[in-house]
Amino acid sequence: MEEDIVIVGAGMAGLTTALGLHRLGLRSLVVEASDGLRTTGFAFMTWTNAWLALDVVCISDSLRQQHNQLFGLQTTSKVIFQGHPTAERQFNATGTQRGHEIRCVQRRTLLEILANEFPSGTIRYSSKVVLIEESGYLKLVHLSDGSILKAKVLIGCDGVISAVAKWLGFKKAAFVGRSATGGSVYYEHGHGFEPKYFRYNAEGVRSGVIACDDKSIYWFFTFSSSSKNEEMEESPAKMKQFALGKLGNIPDNVRAVIEKTELDNIILSPLRFRPPWEILLGNMSKTNVCVARDAFQPMTPDIGHVGCSALEDGIVLARCLGEALRDKQGMGSEEEYKRIEMGLRGYAKERRWRAFELISTAYTVGYIQQSNGRVLNFLRDRVLATFLARLPLKMAS
Repeated sequence: MEEDIVIVGAGMAGLTTALGLHRLGLRSLVVEASDGLRTTGFAFMTWTNAWLALDVVCISDSLRQQHNQLFGLQTTSKVIFQGHPTAERQFNATGTQRGHEIRCVQRRTLLEILANEFPSGTIRYSSKVVLIEESGYLKLVHLSDGSILKAKVLIGCDGVISAVAKWLGFKKAAFVGRSATGGSVYYEHGHGFEPKYFRYNAEGVRSGVIACDDKSIYWFFTFSSSSKNEEMEESPAKMKQFALGKLGNIPDNVRAVIEKTELDNIILSPLRFRPPWEILLGNMSKTNVCVARDAFQPMTPDIGHVGCSALEDGIVLARCLGEALRDKQGMGSEEEYKRIEMGLRGYAKERRWRAFELISTAYTVGYIQQSNGRVLNFLRDRVLATFLARLPLKMAS
């Protein structure tokens, strides 16, 4: 089968790219290895930059109706300040005309809204890429069921273990020595939390709770670990008890969130990133192939911009590719191939330094916030507390 544009991966970056192209009148085929939408991760922070991207593809209003706006961030250290707030930041006190818009969006809700915007047949599930070959101006994408797609453009949004990134020459993402667990809880009669982002630092761990709406709460817990967490990965019950044992003297309502979480609603993931120098030196695009989000820039979640950058990538990629394919003359020719190549180069040029900035900042902030030494604790809680509270807003501007 011949397709103009093949996108590998039906995650946030892949579906946002496909929808951006769809809004420009360009059809794409999204191939997804799993048998349905990949909804692991439960929820993610959406800062102002994410909402600007969602406005572009015209799905922001629906998401706003289903998720509460957050009006502040409160950070508490259990090392130096014994449970007293270290820093607070009001999100709506920016002095700008638009202000900052922050919500905690449920991943499943976003993916379902994105998927429902496409014509039937846009997403092809149970389609794992096993081999990529060149054939003139086309790329031959071999799938696990034996079928072959002939693609004029191949876009890899297929996660940390990316077949497309491997074809471009990228190494495997590096383990950063920390892991993250998290979950979601539904309160039938309401949870009673304020519309704030509550974050807690302790000895070697970091945790937080965020309200998605009046009845749903998302929580996370990151900790220093080895790369071998098979025992806890296979037992959510052990992971839950481990997290509860490390939280220390946190508010009762926060502890109750984790205690109430059903085991099916808990996941554990080792944190990985691509070293910044690989971002600068690697082939983000080559001929008519490129990568986006985790396939290119896996990063730690310490500044809350993992999902935001996926949306950014999708919008910029759709715009650059749309401009390259806007002229229908010469379709299927060398001229079209060169236009595609230049469009993907433009995307790579625009996103490379942004990816470098996000990855470097997230890794550094994570190292400081999850520190377990007297000097670093003092630096984090007495010197940098206010700056770290403002940093996500700065990265979203």
